[in-house]
Amino acid sequence: MFVQVRKTVETEGNADKVVARFSGEGLVEKQEGFIDSTVPVKKVSRGDEEVMVIVRWESEAHWKQWEKSDAHIAGHKANLGKPKPEYIVSSEAALYEVKSVKKAASES
Repeated sequence: MFVQVRKTVETEGNADKVVARFSGEGLVEKQEGFIDSTVPVKKVSRGDEEVMVIVRWESEAHWKQWEKSDAHIAGHKANLGKPKPEYIVSSEAALYEVKSVKKAASES
């Protein structure tokens, strides 16, 4: 399994905008090898907020296939030259190869 993680920091009160962007229907979930995406929000009482987007793929090859797809490239070209939203403080991405997964024990 292969995982792509994107972390963004938003100004207070704006995490829901990022959640909405990555929770709606899109093209990625129709891609071969796509397993799922999860969008957790860090619990904070005040100040900047943090959203992670975790996308799981069957393999790195499937992720690369998506990254090189016409649909993915077109989506990025559509935003080329546009400034990032003012509420985004920072953004970073990382890729991980999953080495171990634990599942819940089944009930008898």
